[in-house]
Amino acid sequence: MQFVKDRFDYLFRSTRGLTLVAIAVVSVITAIFGTLSGPMVEWGIKDITVRVLGMKLVEAEREGRIIMLYHTIAMTVTAIEVYFMTEMLSMKRHEQTIINGVITTGYLTAVIFGLLFAYWGHNFIFHGLFLVGQSLVFFAGILLAIALNPWKKEYLLDKDSPHARSKGGLDLERVAFFVMAIAMLISATFGAVTGSFWGNGHETFLGEDLIRNPHKTELQKAIIGHLHIMLTLLAVGITLIVGRWVKFKGVLHKIAMPLMIIGIIGTTTGALSVVWLEWAHTIIYVGSTFIMLAALMWVIYSWDMLIKEGTAGIKKPNFFQKMGALLKDPLKFGPGWQMVFMNFTVSGVGIFMAVKLEEIFRVWPHREERITLTGHWHILSALVATIILMYFADLSGLKGKVRKWFGWAIIILSDVAFGSATVFSMKRLFVDEINQQGVVNTTMLLMDLGLGIVLVILAMFMVWRLYDLLQKKGHWANEYAAERRLNAETELVEQKRKIEELNAILKEVSK
Repeated sequence: MQFVKDRFDYLFRSTRGLTLVAIAVVSVITAIFGTLSGPMVEWGIKDITVRVLGMKLVEAEREGRIIMLYHTIAMTVTAIEVYFMTEMLSMKRHEQTIINGVITTGYLTAVIFGLLFAYWGHNFIFHGLFLVGQSLVFFAGILLAIALNPWKKEYLLDKDSPHARSKGGLDLERVAFFVMAIAMLISATFGAVTGSFWGNGHETFLGEDLIRNPHKTELQKAIIGHLHIMLTLLAVGITLIVGRWVKFKGVLHKIAMPLMIIGIIGTTTGALSVVWLEWAHTIIYVGSTFIMLAALMWVIYSWDMLIKEGTAGIKKPNFFQKMGALLKDPLKFGPGWQMVFMNFTVSGVGIFMAVKLEEIFRVWPHREERITLTGHWHILSALVATIILMYFADLSGLKGKVRKWFGWAIIILSDVAFGSATVFSMKRLFVDEINQQGVVNTTMLLMDLGLGIVLVILAMFMVWRLYDLLQKKGHWANEYAAERRLNAETELVEQKRKIEELNAILKEVSK
């Protein structure tokens, strides 16, 4: 019994354990529901999954199922980022506990009952519980925003701090986290308000299906803005998180944080104002530029740090020694590289499409433009997932050759898949439909192989974590002991502060 209690406590009462559970949930969802599309349909795997699990799939309801599936994954990834934030950002112990507890209850309720409703018949009690789960996730976001409040005295920075700060001492990095949380709450409200009109002026649709429709309703525009900015904010969130991971500071940090804050506000404003403004995309482009510049500052800092640490014992390192130091640890190098690679597969493609939309892309058949747009946000979300995975692998204590093999496999295979997806989506630029089959076959094969092997590697990682969880003195036990010790120290500091405040009040009263 103690065996089960200890593991349950680790999985649901520690930040690392909660993160592991959430990653396991995403892994299971990806493994099961990934068999319902792509080559799995042609190979007959979909039919086996549907028959074995007793799913009830009506073709006319496909869009609704996909929307439900995307929401469950997005809320789980949001929970993972929240866990990272509550662990690394200063906040009171009770705030961390409540936020983690509420968002865990919320996303698990939404995932379980949302998928049951969508794929196993439409029991509307399940749909109601799905909405309850979403509401709890939203409430956790409110609690997080309150906890992140950068104007609290205990979070102000002094003049000698190496981190970005305002004249009044505001921690601008904390401000960026706070602004991101507020932006996500506003965007979630946009989605919720539109959802409340389902069946009363709003019908289910996929964003890529409306690209050639010149007359979109305000509710449709609201959903399009909602889905774009939520994905962008998840990318912003992991960028800020890995910045804390590598202890981002100094001149570049002081440049990056104001850019990030302006970028978050601008991009969010632009994405949500598509409902009213025809030129809203201009605001998005400006805001995105600020975010990309902030990310560039982080990449420069992190790579420079890796080079300096790797060549610390060399008086005058040459180019190859610097490159060796930079590439020595793929888990530390990978997040920065994925952000750079993102410019070739996501940002660059998006900007090119915007500039040449009427001249090139609207001349293409609808299917080709639809493929490009669909690939655009799928690649971005998958890139975010690889960065999360590399960060968590580092937290999990991967070392030696396993660390290098794991890191490089994730980087190389995912980039082969994403690069191939980009070529596939843009193929009409350099090959006509009659001669495209060779390009289609090659890119599809590389996509399937790359992503398939990445999923196998993820499965191996999760099996290792499961095996470790069964050990009496595994890595999980060290994680849990370290977190409990840190929590105890935090609570002692909080108690000491309360006693000091109480003593100060008593002195004032006695006077």
